[in-house]
Amino acid sequence: MQERFEAFTILIAKIGRAIRKIKTEEMAEFDLKSPHVSCLYYLYKEDGLTAAALCERCDEDKAAISRSLEYLEANGFLSCLSTAKKRYKAPLVLTEKGKRTGAYIAARIDEVLLEASEGLKEEDRRILYQSLTLISNNLQKICDRYGE
Repeated sequence: MQERFEAFTILIAKIGRAIRKIKTEEMAEFDLKSPHVSCLYYLYKEDGLTAAALCERCDEDKAAISRSLEYLEANGFLSCLSTAKKRYKAPLVLTEKGKRTGAYIAARIDEVLLEASEGLKEEDRRILYQSLTLISNNLQKICDRYGE
């Protein structure tokens, strides 16, 4: 059981670190950080998302998404369609700069996913994602028992 725990936690941590490093390296030329990648990616895939929707898709808290969106808006990657002070549920749209960057991010994600899953059969990939989803849901149930 200890070997399973060590293998699982170490592998998950290594995957997380590798993803953050790839995001950081890929985004350096755009002066973007890892947290900005998901926001741009999801807005590129579905323009008009709100900050609330991005929190769900990125699995980030409101404060982290707000900081990322503030940076992205200040640097010309996106704009908000509302002038209200509280814009959490207002649609966000990519600027031309944001669309170009989003297209680059989406293409690089596709390339990295292909390279990362090299040697993995489609059925194995399906089972892997199904298993990860099950584990994630089970771990979330355990966390929910601890409360917020």
